[in-house]
Amino acid sequence: MQHALSIRAGKRAFERIRSHGLDPSDIEIVPGAAGGPKALGIAGLDRAMFGEWLPSAPGVRHLIGASIGAWRFAAACRTDAMAALDEFARGYTEQTYPKRPSRRLVSDSAREMLARLFKGREDEILSHPHYRLHILTVRGRWPLTRDSPLTTSLGFGMAAMANAVGRRHLARFIDRTIFHDPREHPAFFRTGSSFDSFQTHEVTLDRGNLAEALLASASIPLVLEGVLDIASAPRGVYWDGGIIDYHLHLPYHRSKGLVLYPHFVDRIVPGWLDKGMPWRHARGEWLDNVILVSPSREYVQELPHGKLPDRRDFARFEGDDAGRMKYWRAAIAESARLGDEFLEFARKPDPARVVPL
Repeated sequence: MQHALSIRAGKRAFERIRSHGLDPSDIEIVPGAAGGPKALGIAGLDRAMFGEWLPSAPGVRHLIGASIGAWRFAAACRTDAMAALDEFARGYTEQTYPKRPSRRLVSDSAREMLARLFKGREDEILSHPHYRLHILTVRGRWPLTRDSPLTTSLGFGMAAMANAVGRRHLARFIDRTIFHDPREHPAFFRTGSSFDSFQTHEVTLDRGNLAEALLASASIPLVLEGVLDIASAPRGVYWDGGIIDYHLHLPYHRSKGLVLYPHFVDRIVPGWLDKGMPWRHARGEWLDNVILVSPSREYVQELPHGKLPDRRDFARFEGDDAGRMKYWRAAIAESARLGDEFLEFARKPDPARVVPL
């Protein structure tokens, strides 16, 4: 039997499913990867999780997102999460751009979308009774302390070469910055708890920096402008959090609860610059308490064009925005199957379906 949903789990997570099933009260962390339009392809999974499953067992949960993951989770933190997630998917789908848009135009469009979704709702999002929102960004170091077509292209070109030698060398060019919920944040992000090569700055989210943190988290270098000097954060230029934390390979094992990860693919790639290096995939004890749920490869092959929506569709459908929107809406509608299958598995967990992560 072919399944729409792939389910993978680390050792501790698998043992918990085998002995106690899949219980929403066990979930402490929900990560959200960078990936642009791919998020539309799992919209039905988000609706099932945030609209039904997690609310059935209220409790404090940390939503940690980079780029589009942070946008999805900010929507989930609105009072009416289902309406907000639908509004997010609709607004993202209906973006239109001329051929070769300027960085300023794309950034302005993103700001307008964020304003429609979240302006005036900052306190609502940051005071959600159960969810704690955390937004990942990167901050440029020399030669990325300023943003211009020349310096940014040169700086990230050098960063890519350094990363190819070893991921740790990328830390010479960018720092990680987490904008965290004002009430609390995950234990492994607390000051003094360094866990990798990157210097990590911690900044409290508030109504004055929420929009700029969300924009920075999705500001792809040379596609959008970098975001300069975000309020309450160290001075500098901020870009897409996925450059360091593409699929959020973080030390989740330090948390007592489980991690439920709704993802686009059945693997975790550490950084955006690691996409072309298949040997750099996440493994080890950091994933012991992770449950990764994603579209199965068979499900994806059956979608229009045999793939999830992605950013290259803007070029594929150049001059045919209506065609692209139709395709994306079809993928969103089809993703209801993912949510239905997740809820069915949660009701009647079958450990035989779970593959080691």
